[in-house]
Amino acid sequence: MTATYTTEVVERLRRGMDAAVLSFPLTPFDDEGRVDLAAFRSHVRGQIAEGPGALFPCCGTGEFFSLAEDEYEALVTAAVEEAAGAVPVVAGAGYGWAQAARFVAAAERAGADAVLLMPPYLVETPQRGLVEHVREVARRTSLPLVVYQRAQVKIALGTVPELAAIGNVIGIKDGHCDLDQLQRLRLAAPPEWLFFNGAATAELQARAYRGVGVPAYSSAVHAFAPEISQAFFRALHSGDDETVDKLLSGFYVPLVELRDRGTGYAVSLVKAAARLRGAEVGPVRAPLADPPPEHLAELEALLTTGLALVGATR
Repeated sequence: MTATYTTEVVERLRRGMDAAVLSFPLTPFDDEGRVDLAAFRSHVRGQIAEGPGALFPCCGTGEFFSLAEDEYEALVTAAVEEAAGAVPVVAGAGYGWAQAARFVAAAERAGADAVLLMPPYLVETPQRGLVEHVREVARRTSLPLVVYQRAQVKIALGTVPELAAIGNVIGIKDGHCDLDQLQRLRLAAPPEWLFFNGAATAELQARAYRGVGVPAYSSAVHAFAPEISQAFFRALHSGDDETVDKLLSGFYVPLVELRDRGTGYAVSLVKAAARLRGAEVGPVRAPLADPPPEHLAELEALLTTGLALVGATR
């Protein structure tokens, strides 16, 4: 693939980010813990029908960390086929560079438009090691890469030029919510780079990110309540502060408070909410665990409230 292809992907993603939230679909498993491709296709079709800016399969919300390579390739292939060019497809990949490169190669075979490169597994990394990690992955693929900074990975200002020198790095997803650092990175980065808010419930910080020039964000809520997700996006981007405040106080803040009461709830609570809406996404795969009944009851009540706030029903 060429520099022209990379530029085209960047422009498609930029248009999508300007127009709508970014969708991170779930990975359905059956009762035996096997990937359910038919259910995944159905879920992805539903996500695309709601008009997201882009589709990010097999990322954190999609339980990338629990997938075998063959499962991953089958899922990305299905996402690309279901998208059929309607939206860009950006597949997640991670671990150390040798293993990440294998997943990136699978994403390329599957027809993904780009890759979200998640942090290396577990280890603390010096900046020169982080650059070399990205370089080793990038040199083994022609796909554009978005580098995800979160957890133990935080990109220093002086690292930006080194990453920019890697031809197929196209931007940063931020999960630290350090707006001072993010502002500095954005100003130091090439003007064509993409930046977006990747906090666990990004809507809670969306106003603040918008204030430092990063209006785009991923939405886990889109995976189970696109009506709420899209209503919030429209209100935020049209300056409807009353609706933004109503949705934050009535739905998003209580959702985050519930999410913070369980380990792994950034994924398992989202999947539970999708099941409550009738989606056949199955349970989470170990080492995650589904929420207990008392938390499901709270989630169900909160979901009913959130949908009512945007004039939707269960």
